[in-house]
Amino acid sequence: MKAGWQRKTIDAVCEVVNGGTPKTCVPEYWDGPHQWITPAEMGKRATPYVDQTERTITDAGLQNSSARLLPAQSVILSSRAPIGHLVINTVPMATNQGCKGLVPKAELDCKYLYYYLASIVPLLNDLGTGATFKELSGGKLKEVPIPLPPLPEQHRIVAILDEAFDGIATAKANAEQNLQNARALFESHLQAVFADAWEMCELVALADLATDITDGDHMPPPKAASGVPFITIGNVAKDSRTIDFSDTFKVSREYFDSLKPNKKPRVGDVLYTVTGSFGIPVFLKEQQDFCFQRHIGLVRPKSDVRSEWLYYLLMSPQIVRQANDGATGTAQKTVSLKVLRGFEVPRLPMAVQEAMTAKLSTLAAETQRLESLYRQKLAALDELKKSLLHQAFSGGL
Repeated sequence: MKAGWQRKTIDAVCEVVNGGTPKTCVPEYWDGPHQWITPAEMGKRATPYVDQTERTITDAGLQNSSARLLPAQSVILSSRAPIGHLVINTVPMATNQGCKGLVPKAELDCKYLYYYLASIVPLLNDLGTGATFKELSGGKLKEVPIPLPPLPEQHRIVAILDEAFDGIATAKANAEQNLQNARALFESHLQAVFADAWEMCELVALADLATDITDGDHMPPPKAASGVPFITIGNVAKDSRTIDFSDTFKVSREYFDSLKPNKKPRVGDVLYTVTGSFGIPVFLKEQQDFCFQRHIGLVRPKSDVRSEWLYYLLMSPQIVRQANDGATGTAQKTVSLKVLRGFEVPRLPMAVQEAMTAKLSTLAAETQRLESLYRQKLAALDELKKSLLHQAFSGGL
């Protein structure tokens, strides 16, 4: 630690204030003059500062709950669901019970405290306890140590971090925009490649291009300690259109072997999510035994239909529109098997399918290269932030 710095506890330099929620069934407690924030709302904030909240409470709401008004320039920390969201309130504000308010004493700059807490979120999570979800208690938070340089040094550190993080935020915004642009460019090519096919070729139902269009298990199968992976819609990665096999439960080999052939995916099949995040195609390039739930459809192409062309067809804007128009349901939209089988699609000669596939595969490979590059840049920027925070509170800035 640098000369002149001290090490104190949060309790020694802050007042730690618990939050509370007035009874939601009493209208007189709500829509008043006092701002009131929750962890869910904190997670949506793009900047450290907040002066207006989604919900407000009245004087009666304050008096009839454990909520307390924090003075402006306090630091609010979400202490459960999840631990680690942070904001600085610029007006007096109350919180719900999922937050802790930290009111800095005169020797502590609120932005310095904000940055310090941001640097130790993993530690705060480790201090949380609970079975259903972790919660950081006020007692544990008070015991957390904090390096405390003199106020002028705190202000200097904050100024350096502000400038650096502004630059990082700009770089991240540019990388994220470039990532979106790469995806949009591929989608525009996809639209263009298939546009003529819809205009010039015979249109048929998707079922006319497939030997089978089915879905997976309608009832959860019995789990096994080992065996064959069972895939749910949560295992389908939207951005990469791949299956994540790292977090699946298993069914017995006997159960898998008892399934009908059209319920056993094989190389060349195209999966298609039909519920919730519907419309995500996955092209099966390698053989791996697995079974899947009913929220995923399986399209097995006929011999005169190229599998990879079918995969691109199912991600085309023309199919996306039909899926959106045909999806039904309120809580979760679903593309029924009837709708999926009835998608209007062009019937093309194999040679044309192969030419389209070659063009789209080249574009897809370039898009994936750019996406990988921009994701690496975003990851590097996140690591830079962590490094700067570590340097700031170990005396390295």
